[in-house]
Amino acid sequence: MTQAFRFALAAAVALFPAAAPAIAQETAASGGLAIELNDIAPSQKGCKLTFVAGNALPQSLSKVSFEFVLFDHKGLVERMSVLDFRDLPAGKTKVRQFDLPGTKCESVKSLLINDAPACVGEGVDKNACMSGLKTGSKSTVELKG
Repeated sequence: MTQAFRFALAAAVALFPAAAPAIAQETAASGGLAIELNDIAPSQKGCKLTFVAGNALPQSLSKVSFEFVLFDHKGLVERMSVLDFRDLPAGKTKVRQFDLPGTKCESVKSLLINDAPACVGEGVDKNACMSGLKTGSKSTVELKG
């Protein structure tokens, strides 16, 4: 292992816990789900969205997806897209990334979580993913639930 790699790894480990507590505290306080837009950046395909998702429900989710609406700077709908967050274990925080082909990041002003078409887990009510959903953003793009 090179010294540069060890330094980079140590820096990543040191920095990541600083981001996780905020979303974890928000989730624990709500007793539901918390979704944070952590970053939005251009990618080779278009625009890459990075989310931090926390699950403080008493049950694990085997599948959860959210319908996102992207608004431009004029407040017009740029596009709608369903993003599959896959599984979210109870009491855990996960990072999920999505590429939106053909979307220019600079044209996105805000995001709205419109619905949760999939909210599946043993003993989980189908409305649990939207009920009490907490949203936030660390980017210049606003996220609303």
